[in-house]
Amino acid sequence: MVHKPSSTPESHNPHQPVAYDQQGRPLYAHPPTQPAQTVAIDPLTRQPPQVVYMTRPAEPVAQHISDKAKMRHEESKKAFPGLNLSEGEYVISAVRRHPIGLLSIWAVVALAMALTFIVGPILLRDFLPNFVGSLSAEQQFNGGLFVVLLAALFILGGVVATVVYRGNRFFLTNESVIQNIQTGLVTQKEQTISLTNIEDASFRQTGLIQTILNYGALRLSTEGDETTYRFSFVANPKRQVDLLNNAVEAFKNGRPVDPNEEN
Repeated sequence: MVHKPSSTPESHNPHQPVAYDQQGRPLYAHPPTQPAQTVAIDPLTRQPPQVVYMTRPAEPVAQHISDKAKMRHEESKKAFPGLNLSEGEYVISAVRRHPIGLLSIWAVVALAMALTFIVGPILLRDFLPNFVGSLSAEQQFNGGLFVVLLAALFILGGVVATVVYRGNRFFLTNESVIQNIQTGLVTQKEQTISLTNIEDASFRQTGLIQTILNYGALRLSTEGDETTYRFSFVANPKRQVDLLNNAVEAFKNGRPVDPNEEN
């Protein structure tokens, strides 16, 4: 084989001869070829698998929010500034606890004050007359002051219990259920449940008093983790459950959650 000088490998042109054989025929350099890739065949269709290429926009597509929804969103933010509402989300129903719970709180306060101001002096007068008569004027004044402070403490406890009781609220929006749970003056938390995750909503009324005064407890169960949420002392619980079930059904079927919403 006869070789002719050639340029460097980097300058090889596959269409130019790089050497000659013994008969003077030119030989050419060809670029290396890639091995053919093996394509798996579907055993059912006996055809190569179909590959579908999907594209998505770099930025998420903004959902259309009607002017009515925007207006109600702003109204809800003003009426409930503590709620974390997403864009276009608004409150359909704000559930407060029934006043019967406040009645029980202040009944306990009244009983404690009655024991302090009425039963206490009677017991001292009838069973410990010698002890009371032996107290000096200053000691009696200090004792009376203690009783007044004790009564003020009972009233303060009633006020705190009232604030905590009224601080527990339940909101139904066009996207979710928000429950504000307050256990102290400065201790509270918020639970948000998407309407998509709600599997069942029901209510329960127990006893004649709850039926007559029309209050009860709401119960929500979610899909997946099977978590159960409860909200007690709800006024008109049947109406609230009906609103909630209608909202969940409409949301899952892509219909307007609130019948008053205009597209």
